[in-house]
Amino acid sequence: MSLLRARLAAAALVAVAVAALAAGATAKYELTKNGTVITYDRRSLMIDGRRELFFSGSIHYPRSPPDQWPDLIAKAKEGGLNVIETYVFWNIHEPEKDVYNFEGRYDIIKFFKLIQDNDMYAMVRIGPFVQAEWNHGGLPYWLREVPDIIFRTNNEPFKVMHMEKFVNLIVQKLKDANLFASQGGPIILSQIENEYQHLEVAFKEEGSKYIDWAAKMAVKTNTGVPWIMCKQTKAPGEVIPTCNGRNCGDTWPGPLNKTKPLLWTENWTAQYRVFGDPPSQRSAEDVAFAVARFFSVGGTMTNYYMYHGGTNFGRTGASFVMPRYYDEAPLDEFGLYKEPKWGHLRDLHQALRLCKKALLWGNPTTQPLAKNVEARVFEMPEQKVCVAFLSNHHTKDDTTVTFRGQQYFVPRHSISILPDCKTVVYSSQHVNAQHNQRTFHFADQTVQNNVWEMFNEEQIPKYKQASIRTPRPQEMYNLTKDKTDYLWYTTSFRLEADDLPFRRDIKPVLEVASHGHATVAFVNDAFVGCGHGTKMEKAFLLQKPMELRKGVNHIAVLSSTLGMQDSGAYLEKRQAGVNLVQIQGLNAGTLDLTGNGWGHIVGLVGEQKQVHSETLGMGKVTWKPAVPDRPLTWYKRRFDMPSGDDPVVLDMSPMGKGFLFVNGEGLGRYWISYKHALGRPSQHLYHVPRAFLREKDNVLVLFEEEGGKPDAIMVLTVKRDNICTFISENNPAHIRSWERKDSQLTAVADDLKPRAVLACPPKKTIQQVVFASFGNPLGICGNYTFGSCHAPRAQEVVEKACVGKSTCTLPVSHDVYGADPNCPGTTSTLAVQAKCSKRQPSAAQ
Repeated sequence: MSLLRARLAAAALVAVAVAALAAGATAKYELTKNGTVITYDRRSLMIDGRRELFFSGSIHYPRSPPDQWPDLIAKAKEGGLNVIETYVFWNIHEPEKDVYNFEGRYDIIKFFKLIQDNDMYAMVRIGPFVQAEWNHGGLPYWLREVPDIIFRTNNEPFKVMHMEKFVNLIVQKLKDANLFASQGGPIILSQIENEYQHLEVAFKEEGSKYIDWAAKMAVKTNTGVPWIMCKQTKAPGEVIPTCNGRNCGDTWPGPLNKTKPLLWTENWTAQYRVFGDPPSQRSAEDVAFAVARFFSVGGTMTNYYMYHGGTNFGRTGASFVMPRYYDEAPLDEFGLYKEPKWGHLRDLHQALRLCKKALLWGNPTTQPLAKNVEARVFEMPEQKVCVAFLSNHHTKDDTTVTFRGQQYFVPRHSISILPDCKTVVYSSQHVNAQHNQRTFHFADQTVQNNVWEMFNEEQIPKYKQASIRTPRPQEMYNLTKDKTDYLWYTTSFRLEADDLPFRRDIKPVLEVASHGHATVAFVNDAFVGCGHGTKMEKAFLLQKPMELRKGVNHIAVLSSTLGMQDSGAYLEKRQAGVNLVQIQGLNAGTLDLTGNGWGHIVGLVGEQKQVHSETLGMGKVTWKPAVPDRPLTWYKRRFDMPSGDDPVVLDMSPMGKGFLFVNGEGLGRYWISYKHALGRPSQHLYHVPRAFLREKDNVLVLFEEEGGKPDAIMVLTVKRDNICTFISENNPAHIRSWERKDSQLTAVADDLKPRAVLACPPKKTIQQVVFASFGNPLGICGNYTFGSCHAPRAQEVVEKACVGKSTCTLPVSHDVYGADPNCPGTTSTLAVQAKCSKRQPSAAQ
């Protein structure tokens, strides 16, 4: 047998241990179904008196179509989670309606039952204020109009008339469906309020009274499961305080009441983004370090916020928040695996489960090993059970330390997990999971119907056409009532010839001050320009030159909002819209029009006529052949659904600012003209769930505020078919090489060397090896390059092992690939990029 065949045979033996992982096998959880008792002590939550480790992920049901829920929950379980967390979103739109909308994307009962069908637990965050970058923090607009109301403080109209009523309604609905663990359901934790501690300072004594009331009110509902409060160190009574943040193992000392466990309810897997933000991400290594750190200091539950972010459909996003939500989560916006984040965290969960007994019952101690390096140990000497976490907090320096007589290499900013205090089975800095790259592909079969039509917003309104007239511009939210993003402000004024500048090269300047968020200005029906604020500074000043004339002049300003604020004290008093209008550069100086008398028109003509809907209003207006670069214009076209089952997106790069609909479903706001610091829009690709589409003749409608070229919009599909590995000989063996038997760590593989596992998405096989190198390759998945040390046989070895297979296992060893171990600078690293696709039928078939 050749050396190559021998090495590959050895790899095949190890593949048996990891095949279940590649195939998506998951752990089996013992979920008690009949009246489970949920309690807690300082170490953990307890299920029927049994301590447990909890790995949770946030999936918000309204941010994904219901037909996607089963796949998302299954992938979360496959990733080693045993809990799904979600908020309850207050979807009562009218004050006289006490019926919660439990239909479609808001069917929370169906969502929790799917969780239970997967033998997983659930955490429900009732709020009713949830923040969550959801419009108004989840509170309906009409609450602002309740007399004497002040949100989230010791205020009777808010507390008793509405908050308590809502909480009781939701709890009863969940009870009626037998969803609490005490009834045999999946829900083991409930949350009241959210991140209140900083507001408690703002409201002072009234804030403290409110939070005490909220805790007592929640407990009084008798759900039979514990209640929690996020970011509330002094959570009253039996309510458990929890941590939200990126590094709760270092930043949070835990509950003041030492009988309560350390729970981490929001581990931010990335950063939600707003219009104007440049790209941002959080590495898999950093998330893994933070989780391992939290468990090493006594934590026993972490919740990834978000595990799947999804999409803010319609007008649900809070102020300036983009439709794409937490795209850098382990499952991206489309529900595809974001690798290596998903796989690296899955491996971490398995490693921590190997430590379960010691973490839950062992005696914890800490041993300094060097500067910024320590060992945290959980030990049960009488049972010979010992777990160690070797932590290196240096951000730049790797180190080698001695622990219990043995040397260990601990990379910078990493934690190594030793389930037997001897063997490293996982390092947060060494990624064994595969990587992947997301690509976007032109769906050419949709082009045949690329015929655009348009409907103009009729004429620019005049003051005399407005039914709402006041001396000064009015606050916007009070008029739109969160039913639309748009409000027209219009006024008229007269000028004499000697009011105008004598020099033709001097133009008067229109100044419009606004509380936010954006404006489009017209003077005498001519487009003048746009202005906008930012997430941090919503107020702004538009200043644009304009043409004025002798006689009557007309100004019309279309003010738009991008959701309502979702956090902070006195949320009910936040304002938007125009508050001052002036003209600079006239012969007489500045003309202040703020008190000139203003007309207001709520919403757009196209909104009132519902031209976005085929069944309601599209056929009631006249559509004309489209002309590009027209502000305040509705555009529409038809297209067929792209073939296959890959997610569908629209590339909106050629447009300005507006709103998207497909088959009447709102896809959210787009804002391409707002460029971030790197000169690009924050989001230009918009998710179109296949659940919203028909096979043929779908209708895309958009309202464009500023002007753009709709015929250049592209329909694309999304793939993660480029799969990669980047593993060195220094990596620990794959986590599935180990198991617990009789409380002892036991190897289940004969060869405990690192292995690279490549696995294609379902129904696809590896068709091509794009790159292969062993030595010191450089780059990231999709952009690898050869280093100074490169084994020429790497491509041949990988192709023989992988091409034509849905999954393959590769050894990580220099002699397999014919590499020179003495090459200066070699890191003994294997880098491979492979291309997956569906196998094409042969001509004979």
